[in-house]
Amino acid sequence: MDAILASIVAAATPLVYAAVGETVGELAGVINLSLEGTIMLSAMTGFVAAFASGNVVVGFIAAAVVGMLLAAVVTFASIELRLNQIAVGFVLTLLAAKLAIFFGTSYVGEAGPRVPALSIPLLDQIPFFGRVLFDQNLSVYGSYVAVVAAYLLIYRTRRGLILRGIGERPEAAFARGVPVNRLRYVYTIAGGALAGIAGAAFSLDVKLGWRDGLTTNFGWIALAIVIFGGWHPVRAAFGAYLFGALQIAALKLQPVLPRVSQILGLMPFVLMIFALVLVNLRVLRGVWDRHPALRRVFASEPPSALGTAFHPE
Repeated sequence: MDAILASIVAAATPLVYAAVGETVGELAGVINLSLEGTIMLSAMTGFVAAFASGNVVVGFIAAAVVGMLLAAVVTFASIELRLNQIAVGFVLTLLAAKLAIFFGTSYVGEAGPRVPALSIPLLDQIPFFGRVLFDQNLSVYGSYVAVVAAYLLIYRTRRGLILRGIGERPEAAFARGVPVNRLRYVYTIAGGALAGIAGAAFSLDVKLGWRDGLTTNFGWIALAIVIFGGWHPVRAAFGAYLFGALQIAALKLQPVLPRVSQILGLMPFVLMIFALVLVNLRVLRGVWDRHPALRRVFASEPPSALGTAFHPE
């Protein structure tokens, strides 16, 4: 059982990076719909860089840079050019996917380096949890750090309060002297870096190598997980692990129930829709109003200014 859970944690790692990064960016008010293309292009770039250098660290850095550049384009188009974030994101997804296929063609089938296993002494000896959580590799451990760091930043620091403010009421934040657009650049680009790392985690750890279709639909799934997680990094990570569990279940059930295993891959989208409907039921809205603590746990309301550009007059 612990071996299965360990494989779930490892399989979900790229989605954890992507979902946490997108959560941070969307809390700042920017929707990065280029996530699908970002993950694909960064997966290719990360593999090629690691293959050429023989060093997986170089691959992760290159992939992070790709994610940062694409996120910067989305933010620049929204803030400076006043273009629709969703439209720009879709166009970038198509462009990044085509670039990944074009530049990665000659590397299809090549065997490159992978992230080496690295257990954490003492912690890996903890009964049950040791093998599941601490007998992994640095890519997996980095995802733990990303979740914890995002949570602490968002909910335990003044910077996190400002971050949520520029996504909820940018006008009020600006009136208090907060550089709204500059911070939107910072947080969206930081989220893009995590999306880039997610791509490298695919090609250098979870699905070794590069080929067309390696990361197909995982960007859209990450976006769905952000909504399912209610724009909360810990809940988003839980959604990623849930999807990882569905992936492993599909693999195990494939020989026995092939039709059922195909349905499992669609479950994150079904759960997202169910969560949105459940939270917005009139009966439950009354419960949220009477019990704010439950709202923080179960509600999934997006930031008020999500997807809208802020232009100080």
